Amino acid sequence: NSRGTASLLKDSIPITEFSASGPFEGHDLLHRGFTSVKSELLPSHPLELTEKNFQLNQDKTNFATLRNIQGLHAPLKLQMEFRAVKQVQRLPFLHSSNMALDTLRGNDECIGFEDILNDPSQSEVMGEPHMMMEHKLGLL
Repeated sequence: NSRGTASLLKDSIPITEFSASGPFEGHDLLHRGFTSVKSELLPSHPLELTEKNFQLNQDKTNFATLRNIQGLHAPLKLQMEFRAVKQVQRLPFLHSSNMALDTLRGNDECIGFEDILNDPSQSEVMGEPHMMMEHKLGLL
């Protein structure tokens, strides 16, 4: 009986082929968010890319310095701690401050732009909590 079900699934047409494509395709706000022309444009200033990747570049420099001073184990241990802390978050529809990550990086006592005016990439996401959880778990 399970073999018959597998052959039916093999012969079925995927649902993605039924979706509209091209310039008149419907935009799914729940999964993709609002469209933004600004995000599709090239950077307007040469320093914009370095500012976007500032934290990544700073982490690489700190890891290289740590490796030269203490050896290979120190940056590897710190990277494992970063990865473990990044996995702990709130539900997808609630904002997560990632305070533990800021503490590991030493940014917990620094006041930056995102502390006062908030980071636009971490804006509030409004939506139905059940739908957002199903999307995060890959059920949709």
